[in-house]
Amino acid sequence: MHTGTVGAAAVALLVAGCAGGSGSGDSGTDAGDPSASGTVTLVTHDSWALDDKLIDEFEQQSGMTVEVSAAGDAGTLVNQLVLTKDSPLGDAVFGIDNTFASRALEAGVVEEYTPSDLPDGAEQVGGALTPIDQGDVCVNADEAWFEESGLDVPKTLEDLADPEYRDLLVVTNPATSSPGLAFLLATVGAFGEDGFEDYWTSLVDNGVKVADSWEDAYYVDFSGAGEGGERPLALSYATSPAFTVSEDGSETTTSALLETCFRQVEYAGVLAGADNPEGARALVDFLLTQDVQAALPESMYMYPADSSVQLPADWEKFAPQAEAPFEVEPADVSEHRDEWIERWTETVVG
Repeated sequence: MHTGTVGAAAVALLVAGCAGGSGSGDSGTDAGDPSASGTVTLVTHDSWALDDKLIDEFEQQSGMTVEVSAAGDAGTLVNQLVLTKDSPLGDAVFGIDNTFASRALEAGVVEEYTPSDLPDGAEQVGGALTPIDQGDVCVNADEAWFEESGLDVPKTLEDLADPEYRDLLVVTNPATSSPGLAFLLATVGAFGEDGFEDYWTSLVDNGVKVADSWEDAYYVDFSGAGEGGERPLALSYATSPAFTVSEDGSETTTSALLETCFRQVEYAGVLAGADNPEGARALVDFLLTQDVQAALPESMYMYPADSSVQLPADWEKFAPQAEAPFEVEPADVSEHRDEWIERWTETVVG
């Protein structure tokens, strides 16, 4: 895990912004006002893994105490935020992604806020959700397993349905998992609204396993995670192979199938009705500071939203992004997401 700390100057600017209007939506609260101190609760998903030293430094410089509350996978997170919007679970949220963003916005669970230091090219959603990181959701392969078995590693979505790879793939449920929904959208992008069900039928016939969460799929079922799993193909991220490198750093034991990907963007925002909205705004600003952005690749497995941040040296070799990830228009995701999940459920779960 990354062990860097936020520089004092960066955090001082952060707190000054909290006091004097760092972004739209700021009420100009004085730094000494209790609403800009106290406890700020961050509601996030189970994959939250930012180095505690970064949080500690923020707390020391801002005078606030950060409490982190994990609410399951990102899909579960959004469901919980919607169900509790009249009595929010915290002040800020991190982990709403582009597959669920429209649902969060339509339900009114986040309020408008735009940081003044939004990185170039980082596009907000609805003036309320600020991009923090991004990554390509792709099927990963256990290279050692395939070499030992004398099988070629599959490359495409179509390959995954080939009987040669029967009972080898584990994915996640799009109703409960944001990577699962991202992969469902990849198949919609690849085969169309009228063809994705037939594709999933072929995967079911080929023995696909469905896990509820990314953690279960990767760490329980995937043989390449080193935890005793039995399936050499698992839905994960294009960055995951950067974390399965050999001791000398010369090679990785896994690979991402870059022709199976959908690009996921994760956002942070201020929860509507938060007890400490000023603290929440400061926390959103904090997630965009250079040191936090630089820590994301090694702590969260994701590319930072700030493209000017230097990436780990081995990412170019082991964690390249897909050149042509599958795409679905955001408006189509908003309009059809629930319908597509229901159709997937009928096809795959029954």
